[in-house]
Amino acid sequence: MPFADTGHIETKFLELAYADQSTFQKLDLYLPEGQAPSGGWPLIIFVHGGAWMMCDKRDVQLNSALSFIARGFAVASVNYRLSSEATFPAPVFDVKAAIRFLRAKADDYELDSSRYCLWGLSAGGHLVSLAGMTNDVSIMEDPHMGNADQSSTVGAVVSFYGPTQLDDMDPHLVATGAGTPDHGLPDSPEARLLGGKPADHPARVIAANPETWVTASCPPFFLAHAPADPIVPVQQSIRLAGRITAIAGAGRVTLRLVENAGHATPEFEASDVVEAVHNFLMKSLAIAD
Repeated sequence: MPFADTGHIETKFLELAYADQSTFQKLDLYLPEGQAPSGGWPLIIFVHGGAWMMCDKRDVQLNSALSFIARGFAVASVNYRLSSEATFPAPVFDVKAAIRFLRAKADDYELDSSRYCLWGLSAGGHLVSLAGMTNDVSIMEDPHMGNADQSSTVGAVVSFYGPTQLDDMDPHLVATGAGTPDHGLPDSPEARLLGGKPADHPARVIAANPETWVTASCPPFFLAHAPADPIVPVQQSIRLAGRITAIAGAGRVTLRLVENAGHATPEFEASDVVEAVHNFLMKSLAIAD
């Protein structure tokens, strides 16, 4: 996959280690130019997709998030342990360790630690949804990975075409007729993440499903999905949005259906989608124009 366009960004800190259990536990931090606002820069913590088994924090999928630097946001892009190295819940622990690290370093990089949000695509959308839903859930993070005195909570979550019910991927694909129902196979990305077929690990699936953890105090969510997504069926976002609405209220979730799009296609980078994300973050993080 091509790399993101970062050449124009002057202030950046690359390969920052947020934990020491793996060479993948590193992040890149990009800052806007000029003087930080009072309180520091709001921060987007980006988590890449790739079926939990491939891709990198500098891939081209980062470009939409990087466009927010010109809008006054700092952007951190996080690598995490892939399924070839560690199974669930390791990647979620990594995302939360990265949040704690960035909160511990907020003063060093002039970040506003009260205005952190998560943005993920596909598998990254799953991880940010799970991390955001489990704000303050101790069993869903490992404080021994560092900065145990820091919070891993975030104020908003943006998920593009992220899985949310790993055990229902195939039934949803059958219902839409948009793709091949192969997520329950022994070598599927979901099986590699979980350490075995989803059907063989029901308790692990429940823990890995973001919808399991929805509470009345969950952060605001922005979900974007294509109705004809052939890989992650649109019902994954529709059902999560419905559950958030039922438990936390309709004002806690925005569901954006991107027509004429597929999975990870350029339509998600369109200006109207990016503008909708910007408006959502400005409101959710209480940032003045």
